[in-house]
Amino acid sequence: MQSSHKSTAKSIQVELVRNNLESIADGMAVTLWRTSRSAVVRTGWDFSTAILTPEGELAGQGMCHPIHLGGMMPALKGCTDQYHNNISEGDILVVNDPYSGGSHLPDIYLFKPIFVSGTLVAYLAAIAHHADIGGRIPGGQGYDNTEIFQEGLCIPPLKLFDKGIANESLFRIIEKAVRVPEQVLGDLQSQVSSLYHGEKQIQTFLATINPETYKTVVNDLLDYSELLTRQTIRALPDGSWSFTDYVDNDGISSKPIQVTVRLEKKGDEITVDFEGTSPQCKGSIQPLMPNTKAMVYAVLRSVLGNHIPNNSGVFRPVTVLAPKGSFVNPNYPAGVAARQLGCRRANQAVWGAIAQVIPENVFACPGGADASIATSGYDKSNTPWRSFVLTEGFNETSGGARSDKDGLEGQGANITNQANTPVEILELEYPIRILDYSLVPNTEGAGKFRGGLAQRRIYEYQQEGTEVRVRSDRRIQAPWGLKGGHNASPPKIMLRKDEQRHAMPSKFQAQMDVKDELTVQWCGGGGYGDPLDRDPEMVRWDVLEQKITRDRAFHIYGVQLDPNHEVDYPGTQEKRSVAKQRY
Repeated sequence: MQSSHKSTAKSIQVELVRNNLESIADGMAVTLWRTSRSAVVRTGWDFSTAILTPEGELAGQGMCHPIHLGGMMPALKGCTDQYHNNISEGDILVVNDPYSGGSHLPDIYLFKPIFVSGTLVAYLAAIAHHADIGGRIPGGQGYDNTEIFQEGLCIPPLKLFDKGIANESLFRIIEKAVRVPEQVLGDLQSQVSSLYHGEKQIQTFLATINPETYKTVVNDLLDYSELLTRQTIRALPDGSWSFTDYVDNDGISSKPIQVTVRLEKKGDEITVDFEGTSPQCKGSIQPLMPNTKAMVYAVLRSVLGNHIPNNSGVFRPVTVLAPKGSFVNPNYPAGVAARQLGCRRANQAVWGAIAQVIPENVFACPGGADASIATSGYDKSNTPWRSFVLTEGFNETSGGARSDKDGLEGQGANITNQANTPVEILELEYPIRILDYSLVPNTEGAGKFRGGLAQRRIYEYQQEGTEVRVRSDRRIQAPWGLKGGHNASPPKIMLRKDEQRHAMPSKFQAQMDVKDELTVQWCGGGGYGDPLDRDPEMVRWDVLEQKITRDRAFHIYGVQLDPNHEVDYPGTQEKRSVAKQRY
């Protein structure tokens, strides 16, 4: 009985610490968001916060990005490897160097050590994607960089604050290296503010618990997450499954890039091996190994259940392998500025593999994240000229269908919690007008449950000499369906210039003049199950809501509607019987 009481008390302590860490990390996220300056952070929500142990393990993450899951630990390790025991109260460590633990140069990581009575008890982390980082391409996400040196200001592990004293030299270097210093320095200060908020909150919490007890309970929390993860993995069938997905090209070569995953489950462990993936490419769309690992963790974290606390204990039963020099594990000094495209394809390949294990828990491939648009230029109405930089459009806009539900539309899905930048913000802060922002009929992946519709935006440019760079993909392999579900529509990019309309390649750069129009249509989401098994009433409502046409309802879903848009059940049964006989 005494042992039972001790176990219960320990469980209560673990839950108490868990909830406090997650609450503090969320509070840091809200602080960062509320004080931010750039559209990419303030309206796009491209940031994350976390709390780590003194040994650098993730103990709790805020309501932020799965794409950052697992990315905090290598970035902190890069800093602690540099400074070892030379870390003091009041320090704030900074790094964005991808080859020292970062992800790509626009992502700047800050870490603040937390001491209680002279003992290091935790690190607080705040990462933000910055509007610009210098380099040859405004926004720092050029797809055609051939080496890291072209991509902007590379900050090795340094101290942004040393015992509470700001590193003014580093602040000045950042200010002069970027095109929009008021936004970059503003967001950097927002990160600092979030760290100070987190420090105040965690010290208040630690006043109620002995620091050594706290550290022990955190380790118990990580062990608990590992235990739950292993139990969940053990319930899955043993075996090996493979899946291959593709990137159209890197924007330099026209050669497709293969991303191959072999997922092996044995007992309570999973190995994900990218053997067979194409070699690293010339362009900068590839992720480094820590990002690739984060993509694997994001998938497994999603399917294993939300009963497992969100910390590095989840990672322990998972081994991720990739050949050195491959697309998902490139050698220095490969460019990685636009690594989000490679991250997503690695992530989607893992989803494709695990869909063979537990298809009922997996959605078809989402669409939308394959048309990133970078807009930049100078307002020359004043002297000195004022630069503007906008990178947006890379958040998902349509979800893949599930075994029991249609895919989401107009919402993020899969690996980001990013938000759409509202039209009002775009038009207020940049020389752009949005002529159309809509869902596109007949772009879903058809299925018993259909994928989400593609979205479309038409941009009209208001200033001469506006530079636009588009990095799109998914024309070779559109977002795929599952269990007989159809692939979704591929993206489409059209440019109207001098009254002429031009179909554009997937990746390009163009200079826009006043009244030029760029039409960007993202992908739809993949379907799940045979479209001929879709409930005819659901098809009817899709027609009524103008999500599909009557013609598509008949030819793809086999549903006959009468002139009043009611289901003609005898005609539908006949059409579906004939269609199924063809297969």
